[in-house]
Amino acid sequence: MTPNDRRLTKEDRLSILHRVAQLVSDKLYDERLNGVDWQVAVADVRDRVAAADDPTEFEQRINDLLRRLNVSHLGFFRSSGQHATGKQTIGVTFMEDRELNPARWVFQDVHEHSPAAGAGIERGWTLIAVNGQEAIPPTQPAFNFQSANRLEVLDREMRSVCVTIEVPKSKKRAKPFAEFPPVSARDLGDGVMLLKVSHFPGVVGIEVAQAISRELDALNPRKLVIDLRGNTGGGLGCLRLMSLLVPGRRPVGYTVTRRSFSRGVDVDRLIRFNRIPKNRLECLPLFPRFAFRDKSVVIETEGLGDKLFHGSVAILLNEHSASATEMVAAFAAETKSAVLIGKKTPGRVTGAKSFPVSHGYRCAIPVARYVTWGGTALEGIGVAPDVSVDETVAGLRSGRDQALLVAEEMLAQLDPTNHLAQGL
Repeated sequence: MTPNDRRLTKEDRLSILHRVAQLVSDKLYDERLNGVDWQVAVADVRDRVAAADDPTEFEQRINDLLRRLNVSHLGFFRSSGQHATGKQTIGVTFMEDRELNPARWVFQDVHEHSPAAGAGIERGWTLIAVNGQEAIPPTQPAFNFQSANRLEVLDREMRSVCVTIEVPKSKKRAKPFAEFPPVSARDLGDGVMLLKVSHFPGVVGIEVAQAISRELDALNPRKLVIDLRGNTGGGLGCLRLMSLLVPGRRPVGYTVTRRSFSRGVDVDRLIRFNRIPKNRLECLPLFPRFAFRDKSVVIETEGLGDKLFHGSVAILLNEHSASATEMVAAFAAETKSAVLIGKKTPGRVTGAKSFPVSHGYRCAIPVARYVTWGGTALEGIGVAPDVSVDETVAGLRSGRDQALLVAEEMLAQLDPTNHLAQGL
C-alpha cells in the first residue's frame, strides 16, 4: 500500500479542504470569486467533509463545494487517475433516454479511433452497466484506466450485447485522458470533405495541427464540413482550424489572467501567439517569450492563405462541444467564415492549471478566462448555432445523422468563391 492508498483520517480530510480553499482563493482568475462568499461556503461544508470517511463521498463533498463558484474547469480528483468519465477514458458522450424505465444513457458521440469505437460501440447504443454496476442517470458512468472495462449494452435494435473496452493508462497525472488519434476525414463526394476532430491534445498542438493540415492537403476539398460534436477542447491546436477559415492574419481573442483581470487589460500591449510550430525544436524560442511573462496572450490566426473551400464551410456543434472548440465556433461566428449547425455550446471556456494538494489529490483551477476579439467572454454563455438541429434518442437509434445531412444540403447551395465578397 502506497501513502496515497491509505485511508484518510479526519485531520487529513480537513487539511486537504484547507489546502483546496487556499488554492482557490489564491489562483482563481477572478479574485472576487464570482461573487461567492468563499469563506462562508467552506465553513458550511467543513463538518460534512470531516465526516466523509468514504473516499468517493469525500471527493464528492469537495467537488460540491467547488461547484458553488459556477465556473468551468474547476475540479478535485485523485492524480492516480484510476477512473474518469466517458469523455476522458473511452472517447464518448451520452444523452439521457427518459423513455426507458429506469432511465438510461445512450451513446451520443463515439469518436473515431477511440477505445469505444475500437470495441465496436456505435452511436445510438444504450448503456446498461459498467463492470457490473448499473449506469442510471443522472449519475455519470465512470470507466477505469489501464483496465478492461466490461460493458452491458443494447444495440440500436435493443438487443443485449456484452463489450469489453480496453482503456490504456493515462500518460498525464495532472489531466488524465486516454490518448487516441484526434483527427479523421472522409470524402463525402462532390468535392465535399468531412473533417472530424475529437479533441486538441497538447499545449501547443503540433501533432493535431499537422494531422488537420495533412487530411486537407490529401483531399483538397471544394467544400468542408468540420465535425466538432463531442470535442471537449484542449490546447492551442484549435488555432489551426481557425487559421484555415480565413486567408490572412486576424486576431481571434485573448486570455485574461487574474493579474490582468483585476487591473484591466490593454490588449494592444499583450504578446501575440500566431503560429503553431512545425516541430518541438521550433518550440524552443517560444519558451523565453511566454514562460516568464503574465499569461495574458492575444491569439491570432497564422495567415495560411486562400483555400478552395473558403466560403463553403459548415461546422457541426452540440452541447458537448466545449472549451477550445468554443473558441473556434465563436471565431467562425464573428468572422462569418462558416455556418454553425447543431446545438448551443455549453460555455465552458477557461484556461486551467492543475495543482497538487496532498495524499495523491490534485485541484484543477481556471487561472485565465477567454474573451473573443469581439469582446464576448464565452464562459457561461456559449456559442449559438446559425441553424439549430436537435439530436434525439430516436434519431441516434435510427442511425440517421440529421446535422450532417443539413450541412450537406446547405453546402450544396453555397458558392465557394463568395469569400472574396464577404471580405474573409
